[in-house]
Amino acid sequence: MRVILAEDSTLLREGLVRLLAEEGHEVLAAVGDAEQLLAAVEAHTPDVVVADVRMPPTHTDEGLRAALEIRRRRPEVGVLVLSQYVEKRYATELLTPDPEGPQGAGSGAGQGAGHRGAGHQGVGYLLKDRVVQVDEFLDALERVGRGRAAFDPEVVRQLLARSSRTDPLSRLTTRERDVLGEMAQGHTNASIAAHLHVSQSAVEKHINAIFDKLGLTGTTGYSRRVLAVLRYLGS
Repeated sequence: MRVILAEDSTLLREGLVRLLAEEGHEVLAAVGDAEQLLAAVEAHTPDVVVADVRMPPTHTDEGLRAALEIRRRRPEVGVLVLSQYVEKRYATELLTPDPEGPQGAGSGAGQGAGHRGAGHQGVGYLLKDRVVQVDEFLDALERVGRGRAAFDPEVVRQLLARSSRTDPLSRLTTRERDVLGEMAQGHTNASIAAHLHVSQSAVEKHINAIFDKLGLTGTTGYSRRVLAVLRYLGS
Protein backbone atom coordinates (compact mmCIF):
# COMPACT_ATOMS: atom_id res chain seq x y z
CA MET A 1 0.00 0.00 0.00
CA ARG A 2 0.93 3.66 -0.39
CA VAL A 3 1.24 5.18 3.08
CA ILE A 4 1.80 8.63 4.60
CA LEU A 5 3.04 8.84 8.21
CA ALA A 6 2.52 11.76 10.58
CA GLU A 7 4.33 11.47 13.92
CA ASP A 8 6.30 14.15 15.76
CA SER A 9 8.59 11.65 17.49
CA THR A 10 11.48 11.26 15.07
CA LEU A 11 12.47 7.89 16.54
CA LEU A 12 9.00 6.36 16.18
CA ARG A 13 8.47 7.93 12.76
CA GLU A 14 11.71 6.57 11.34
CA GLY A 15 11.03 3.18 12.91
CA LEU A 16 7.65 3.01 11.21
CA VAL A 17 9.16 4.06 7.88
CA ARG A 18 11.65 1.21 8.08
CA LEU A 19 9.04 -1.33 9.21
CA LEU A 20 6.61 -0.48 6.43
CA ALA A 21 9.33 -0.50 3.80
CA GLU A 22 10.47 -3.93 4.95
CA GLU A 23 6.88 -5.18 4.63
CA GLY A 24 6.69 -3.99 1.03
CA HIS A 25 4.63 -0.84 1.57
CA GLU A 26 5.56 2.44 -0.12
CA VAL A 27 5.99 5.35 2.30
CA LEU A 28 5.16 8.43 0.26
CA ALA A 29 5.95 10.92 3.02
CA ALA A 30 6.83 10.97 6.72
CA VAL A 31 6.04 14.27 8.41
CA GLY A 32 6.06 15.78 11.90
CA ASP A 33 2.95 17.96 12.11
CA ALA A 34 -0.66 18.17 10.94
CA GLU A 35 -0.12 20.95 8.40
CA GLN A 36 2.54 18.92 6.60
CA LEU A 37 0.24 15.89 6.75
CA LEU A 38 -2.62 17.65 4.96
CA ALA A 39 -0.24 19.00 2.32
CA ALA A 40 1.27 15.54 1.74
CA VAL A 41 -2.15 13.94 1.32
CA GLU A 42 -3.15 16.53 -1.25
CA ALA A 43 0.11 16.00 -3.11
CA HIS A 44 0.18 12.20 -3.12
CA THR A 45 -3.33 10.77 -2.36
CA PRO A 46 -2.16 7.70 -0.40
CA ASP A 47 -4.10 4.52 0.33
CA VAL A 48 -3.69 4.98 4.09
CA VAL A 49 -2.61 7.71 6.50
CA VAL A 50 -1.10 6.80 9.88
CA ALA A 51 -1.25 9.78 12.22
CA ASP A 52 -0.63 10.58 15.86
CA VAL A 53 -3.61 12.20 17.62
CA ARG A 54 -1.50 14.79 19.45
CA MET A 55 0.93 16.79 17.34
CA PRO A 56 2.62 20.24 17.30
CA PRO A 57 2.13 23.03 18.07
CA THR A 58 -0.20 22.41 21.05
CA HIS A 59 0.04 18.62 21.27
CA THR A 60 -3.70 18.30 21.95
CA ASP A 61 -5.78 17.13 18.98
CA GLU A 62 -4.06 18.48 15.85
CA GLY A 63 -3.56 15.02 14.38
CA LEU A 64 -7.14 14.01 15.08
CA ARG A 65 -8.51 17.16 13.45
CA ALA A 66 -6.29 16.58 10.42
CA ALA A 67 -7.51 12.98 10.21
CA LEU A 68 -11.14 14.14 10.24
CA GLU A 69 -10.35 16.70 7.55
CA ILE A 70 -8.76 13.99 5.41
CA ARG A 71 -11.88 11.84 5.83
CA ARG A 72 -13.99 14.79 4.65
CA ARG A 73 -11.80 15.75 1.69
CA ARG A 74 -10.58 12.32 0.62
CA PRO A 75 -13.07 9.61 1.70
CA GLU A 76 -11.15 7.05 -0.35
CA VAL A 77 -8.11 7.40 1.94
CA GLY A 78 -8.00 5.10 4.96
CA VAL A 79 -7.10 6.75 8.28
CA LEU A 80 -5.36 4.96 11.15
CA VAL A 81 -4.71 7.17 14.19
CA LEU A 82 -2.37 6.42 17.07
CA SER A 83 -2.93 7.58 20.63
CA GLN A 84 -1.09 7.20 23.92
CA TYR A 85 -4.34 6.81 25.86
CA VAL A 86 -7.92 5.63 25.37
CA GLU A 87 -9.87 8.79 24.51
CA LYS A 88 -13.53 8.03 23.90
CA ARG A 89 -14.33 11.28 22.09
CA TYR A 90 -11.64 10.69 19.48
CA ALA A 91 -12.75 7.10 18.84
CA THR A 92 -16.36 8.19 18.40
CA GLU A 93 -15.50 11.14 16.12
CA LEU A 94 -13.46 8.91 13.85
CA LEU A 95 -16.19 6.34 13.48
CA THR A 96 -19.05 8.81 12.99
CA PRO A 97 -19.99 8.95 9.28
CA ASP A 98 -19.85 12.38 7.65
CA PRO A 99 -23.50 13.36 7.01
CA GLU A 100 -22.36 15.21 3.89
CA GLY A 101 -20.37 12.25 2.61
CA PRO A 102 -21.53 9.31 0.47
CA GLN A 103 -24.22 7.10 1.96
CA GLY A 104 -24.72 3.43 1.38
CA ALA A 105 -27.97 1.59 0.97
CA GLY A 106 -27.80 -0.16 4.33
CA SER A 107 -25.71 -3.21 5.06
CA GLY A 108 -26.85 -6.69 5.80
CA ALA A 109 -25.44 -8.75 8.63
CA GLY A 110 -22.73 -10.16 6.43
CA GLN A 111 -20.96 -6.91 5.60
CA GLY A 112 -17.95 -5.56 7.44
CA ALA A 113 -18.10 -2.29 9.34
CA GLY A 114 -16.56 0.48 7.32
CA HIS A 115 -16.78 -1.31 3.98
CA ARG A 116 -16.09 1.07 1.10
CA GLY A 117 -19.09 1.68 -1.05
CA ALA A 118 -21.35 1.51 2.03
CA GLY A 119 -20.84 5.13 3.02
CA HIS A 120 -17.92 4.55 5.37
CA GLN A 121 -14.23 4.36 4.54
CA GLY A 122 -11.44 2.55 6.34
CA VAL A 123 -10.74 3.94 9.79
CA GLY A 124 -8.75 2.76 12.80
CA TYR A 125 -7.74 3.78 16.32
CA LEU A 126 -4.76 2.08 17.96
CA LEU A 127 -2.90 2.70 21.17
CA LYS A 128 0.77 3.43 20.56
CA ASP A 129 1.77 0.44 22.68
CA ARG A 130 0.21 -1.75 19.98
CA VAL A 131 2.77 -0.55 17.43
CA VAL A 132 5.49 -2.62 19.09
CA GLN A 133 3.30 -5.68 18.52
CA VAL A 134 4.20 -5.63 14.86
CA ASP A 135 1.77 -8.25 13.57
CA GLU A 136 -1.22 -6.56 15.22
CA PHE A 137 -0.19 -3.15 13.90
CA LEU A 138 0.28 -4.46 10.36
CA ASP A 139 -3.04 -6.33 10.52
CA ALA A 140 -4.81 -3.11 11.55
CA LEU A 141 -3.11 -1.21 8.73
CA GLU A 142 -4.18 -3.83 6.18
CA ARG A 143 -7.77 -3.75 7.43
CA VAL A 144 -7.96 0.03 7.20
CA GLY A 145 -6.39 -0.13 3.74
CA ARG A 146 -9.17 -2.50 2.66
CA GLY A 147 -11.82 -0.03 3.81
CA ARG A 148 -12.64 -1.70 7.12
CA ALA A 149 -12.39 -0.62 10.75
CA ALA A 150 -9.59 -1.51 13.16
CA PHE A 151 -10.10 -0.48 16.76
CA ASP A 152 -7.68 -1.43 19.52
CA PRO A 153 -9.08 -4.21 21.76
CA GLU A 154 -8.14 -2.16 24.84
CA VAL A 155 -10.09 0.81 23.49
CA VAL A 156 -13.10 -1.41 22.96
CA ARG A 157 -12.75 -2.96 26.44
CA GLN A 158 -12.69 0.40 28.18
CA LEU A 159 -15.56 1.78 26.13
CA LEU A 160 -17.59 -1.32 26.96
CA ALA A 161 -16.94 -0.81 30.67
CA ARG A 162 -18.05 2.82 30.42
CA SER A 163 -21.25 1.97 28.55
CA SER A 164 -22.32 -1.05 30.63
CA ARG A 165 -25.18 0.85 32.27
CA THR A 166 -26.43 2.55 29.09
CA ASP A 167 -29.82 1.49 27.72
CA PRO A 168 -30.61 -0.21 25.38
CA LEU A 169 -27.16 -1.84 25.57
CA SER A 170 -28.15 -3.30 28.92
CA ARG A 171 -30.67 -5.46 27.04
CA LEU A 172 -27.90 -7.32 25.21
CA THR A 173 -26.83 -10.75 26.40
CA THR A 174 -23.21 -11.42 27.31
CA ARG A 175 -22.64 -13.17 23.99
CA GLU A 176 -24.26 -10.34 22.04
CA ARG A 177 -21.99 -7.84 23.80
CA ASP A 178 -19.01 -10.04 22.89
CA VAL A 179 -20.11 -10.01 19.25
CA LEU A 180 -20.66 -6.24 19.29
CA GLY A 181 -17.22 -5.76 20.83
CA GLU A 182 -15.68 -7.74 17.97
CA MET A 183 -17.68 -5.68 15.46
CA ALA A 184 -16.32 -2.50 17.06
CA GLN A 185 -12.79 -3.71 16.36
CA GLY A 186 -13.73 -4.09 12.68
CA HIS A 187 -13.83 -7.88 12.42
CA THR A 188 -15.95 -9.65 9.79
CA ASN A 189 -18.51 -12.29 10.70
CA ALA A 190 -16.04 -15.05 9.82
CA SER A 191 -13.37 -13.53 12.06
CA ILE A 192 -15.84 -13.07 14.91
CA ALA A 193 -16.89 -16.71 14.62
CA ALA A 194 -13.26 -17.84 14.79
CA HIS A 195 -12.42 -15.60 17.76
CA LEU A 196 -15.50 -16.65 19.77
CA HIS A 197 -15.38 -20.31 18.68
CA VAL A 198 -18.93 -20.34 17.34
CA SER A 199 -20.44 -20.89 13.90
CA GLN A 200 -20.84 -18.05 11.43
CA SER A 201 -24.59 -18.62 11.36
CA ALA A 202 -24.65 -18.16 15.14
CA VAL A 203 -22.79 -14.85 14.74
CA GLU A 204 -25.33 -13.70 12.15
CA LYS A 205 -28.19 -14.54 14.54
CA HIS A 206 -26.51 -12.58 17.33
CA ILE A 207 -25.98 -9.59 15.03
CA ASN A 208 -29.61 -9.61 13.93
CA ALA A 209 -30.64 -9.73 17.62
CA ILE A 210 -28.34 -6.76 18.32
CA PHE A 211 -29.91 -4.77 15.48
CA ASP A 212 -33.36 -5.58 16.81
CA LYS A 213 -32.57 -4.60 20.42
CA LEU A 214 -30.89 -1.36 19.32
CA GLY A 215 -33.83 -0.43 17.11
CA LEU A 216 -31.89 -0.73 13.86
CA THR A 217 -33.88 -3.50 12.14
CA GLY A 218 -35.60 -1.18 9.67
CA THR A 219 -32.72 1.26 9.28
CA THR A 220 -31.59 2.27 5.80
CA GLY A 221 -28.78 4.56 4.69
CA TYR A 222 -25.67 4.21 6.81
CA SER A 223 -24.49 0.71 7.57
CA ARG A 224 -26.39 -0.80 10.49
CA ARG A 225 -23.10 -2.19 11.75
CA VAL A 226 -21.64 1.31 11.94
CA LEU A 227 -24.73 2.62 13.72
CA ALA A 228 -24.66 -0.28 16.17
CA VAL A 229 -21.01 0.42 16.97
CA LEU A 230 -21.75 4.12 17.41
CA ARG A 231 -24.48 3.21 19.89
CA TYR A 232 -21.96 0.90 21.55
CA LEU A 233 -19.47 3.75 21.88
CA GLY A 234 -22.13 5.79 23.65
CA SER A 235 -22.55 8.49 20.98
